[in-house]
Order: sequence, then structure tokens, then C-alpha cells
Amino acid sequence: MVEKESSRDKLLSTASRLFQLQGYHGTGLNQITKESGAPKGSLYHYFPNGKEELAIEAVKLTSAFVSKNIKESLKQIEDPVIAIQNFIETMALRFENERSMVGVPIAAVALETSHSSELLRKACQEAYESFQNEFTQKLINSGFDQQKASELGIVINSLIEGAFLLSFTRGDSKPLLLIAKQIPVLLS
Repeated sequence: MVEKESSRDKLLSTASRLFQLQGYHGTGLNQITKESGAPKGSLYHYFPNGKEELAIEAVKLTSAFVSKNIKESLKQIEDPVIAIQNFIETMALRFENERSMVGVPIAAVALETSHSSELLRKACQEAYESFQNEFTQKLINSGFDQQKASELGIVINSLIEGAFLLSFTRGDSKPLLLIAKQIPVLLS
């Protein structure tokens, strides 16, 4: 039997998608409620502190989803170089096929709110750290020292985030493919 998605889940998934596409300030609560199909009163029932609380929970939901995807992708291949290249190449292919914002799940919220909401800034920081930690853990499991793996986790995630920004600007996945090509150099 298929379980019905709760109003809370509908609000969160809709908010996550809209924040990715339109940013925090470009997304209104009325639009979230309308597009989610959730009853009007449910937003403040589930998120009594309003938009900021909803955004924090949306960032956490997105973070868990993306971290899980990174982890699942990286564990498919033992060699860290090939595993990370494969992950990036898969993201490039997804970009080419869908122009999906999945590669930059919290960038818009992070950029818009880092100076105006400490709680949202912290949620975005924790999300980025969870992505970085997946790369770090893969490197540690492959024999890299903790410090080096931690630094490389940050560098790899930063390269991916920057390459996505350039890919959206250019309209193609070339920046992603170029960083995938450089992973062997970075990890040598």
C-alpha cells in the first residue's frame, strides 16, 4: 500500500524545490502552500516560526538527500579517484539531461541569507559540511590521512559547487567534466 505524503512533507519538498529555483527571498509562503496542495493553515501548524523555520527544515531535508546520494555513489567504486570522477561525471550528465538544480541544492539560500539569518546560515554550513564529509570519509577509507582527507573534502566540494555555477552560466556541463578530469591530479 502506498503511503500518502503528509501535508508537512508536501510543504517541505515544495519549499526545497522553490528555494533552489527562485531563492529564499524570491519564494513566498503563499506560493509554497498553493503549489504543495497542502491546506492553508498547515504551514503555520507545522512551522509556527514561519518561512525561516520552513527553510531550515528544507535545507536539512535536502542535505540528507544529497549526502545520501554522494555516499551511495562513492561506495559503488573502491578507487577514490574513479569513484569521485564517476560521481562528478554523473552529475554532469544529469545537468545535460535535466538542467537540474540538484547539484547546487542550497547555494541560493546560503548566498541570500548568510548575513540576515544566523540560523539559516548555520543550517547551510552544516549541509555543506555533510557533503564534504562524504568525500572526506571516502578518502580516509582509502588510506588518506585525516587532515589531508578533510582538506581535500572541502576542495572537492568547492570545485563541484563552483563548476555547477559555471555550468549554469555557460549552459553546458564542460566545467563539471573538466574538474572530473583533474581529480587524479588533485588526489595524487
